[in-house]
Amino acid sequence: MINIPYLKKGDRIAITCPAKKLPRPMDAALNLLQTWGLEVIIGATLNASYHQFAGDDELRAKDLQRFIDDDSIKAIIAARGGYGTVRIIDRIDFSNLLQHPKWLVGFSDITLLHSHVHNNYGLQSIHGQMPVNIPDASSQSLQTLRKALFGETLAYHFNSHSLNRAGKVTAPVIGGNLTLLVAALGSVSDMDYAGKILFIEDVGEYYYSIDRMLYTLKRAGKLSRLAGLMIGAFSDMKDNDIPFGFTVPQIVMNLVGEYNYPVCFDFPAGHIPDNHALIFGRDMELLVNEHNVSTSYI
Repeated sequence: MINIPYLKKGDRIAITCPAKKLPRPMDAALNLLQTWGLEVIIGATLNASYHQFAGDDELRAKDLQRFIDDDSIKAIIAARGGYGTVRIIDRIDFSNLLQHPKWLVGFSDITLLHSHVHNNYGLQSIHGQMPVNIPDASSQSLQTLRKALFGETLAYHFNSHSLNRAGKVTAPVIGGNLTLLVAALGSVSDMDYAGKILFIEDVGEYYYSIDRMLYTLKRAGKLSRLAGLMIGAFSDMKDNDIPFGFTVPQIVMNLVGEYNYPVCFDFPAGHIPDNHALIFGRDMELLVNEHNVSTSYI
């Protein structure tokens, strides 16, 4: 993987909207990023509207391309997710990132960007809080984003879930939103999962839909050769009139029970206020035992 320079005070970063339009101004996010000593450049998409999108596909692609090609910009943060990145990703030329790598930051719909640059360019990226989430974000989650951007130690420790599977492994972390990972299957944005620690999360889905998407990954050969599996928040879950009957941990273990890699649940990341940052593409040590889970980057 290509090493990306960490940020330092005085660096210029950009905020753009590759998907859904913003519901409100980003004052809190701008103030926070400026207190970190960063100069923030605002994309044209932050004030744009085209149906549910932050401008039409052409504008959103042009905005992202502008910041990819601007070598003075050291990180590009997606203001929000929603839906729409898939509509523009094939219009984007990411090749400048090979000569001038910079951090791409976001989660949810931005999973497609993470997967695309990982598969095609060998680039690391940051799964973490976005400007639209900052007013409701925990202070701890925001500090993990700052640490990820500025190259400080990023290590997590939390209690084990009863269905965790113990083990210890060191491998690159990939993943993101389950819906987007399934949407990328078979495309140029799809990743090789073999030998990786897979992180997944989702929001607002039905239990049967999570079951179906995980079966889709399994049938595509994505789950059999993982190094490890980390399950983040599956928030605001829905059920049918006739209950599906299984929790997310039960659904997961039903599908991966035949494998031997470590599995942990309740990793503190996803569509939750306490969305801890992850550096995708970087080696992580994952240790799961009966009582605790710990992760640290190598």
